[in-house]
Amino acid sequence: MGLFNMNVSSWWELSMPPKDISTHGHLIDHLWNYTTILCVFYFLLVCIGLFGFSFLYSRKRNKTPYYTYGNKKKHLLITAIIGAAVFLTIDLNITRIANNDLLNVFWKFPDPKTEKVIRVEVMAQQWMWSFRYAGPDNEFGTHDDVVTNNDLRVPVNTKIVFHLTSKDVIHSFFVPNVRLKVDTIPGRVTRVWWDVNVPGVYDIACAEMCGTNHYLMKAQLTVYTQEDFNRWLATSEQIALTTNDPDDKNLAWGWKWEN
Repeated sequence: MGLFNMNVSSWWELSMPPKDISTHGHLIDHLWNYTTILCVFYFLLVCIGLFGFSFLYSRKRNKTPYYTYGNKKKHLLITAIIGAAVFLTIDLNITRIANNDLLNVFWKFPDPKTEKVIRVEVMAQQWMWSFRYAGPDNEFGTHDDVVTNNDLRVPVNTKIVFHLTSKDVIHSFFVPNVRLKVDTIPGRVTRVWWDVNVPGVYDIACAEMCGTNHYLMKAQLTVYTQEDFNRWLATSEQIALTTNDPDDKNLAWGWKWEN
């Protein structure tokens, strides 16, 4: 379909965000929608004032110009009211909503001692994502780890905890269908968690300008049913036991997991 032959429904579909496949993605969508609606509302108010006053006080309607510096009490009061309204309804309320979401959801990491959790280590580098799963010994950085490149596979309806770092420069691990992103920083381990509830294949991108081939830094997320994931992991663990080489630094980059 040509770009200029697209109908209204196609343009509308293009403007929509990717499908939300996570449990808490709606919180991000709500904050985005709230911010957008209020910004559009105040933008329209500014436009109404700008064009309205331009019309009301045009030269045709006011032969004699009236000079004012806008420092009268009523001018200052109107400015203060508008500024306070913007601050309270946008800045302050966005901060309140975001902090509540962070404290009550996104920073409340699941406890593997009390609930089922899949742990994944992520190594970012120019221009590739590498993922590491602990093998049968449940320890990272050992000979039975499963390592994949640009290929993340997780089970549906299971909490996934990621520990991430970078080999070279700052990257940003971004899964649009989950609505979350987190920077990967050389010399530091950052964390994020989410769970997904819709099986399928989705995109992983780098959301940080990381070099000349930044646009190629793309990976694939595959969400399996629990049975399919267990089957894939068991097969991959058997392959890992026979192919992992402790002297291969491209494979032996894992680190000791610390909660």
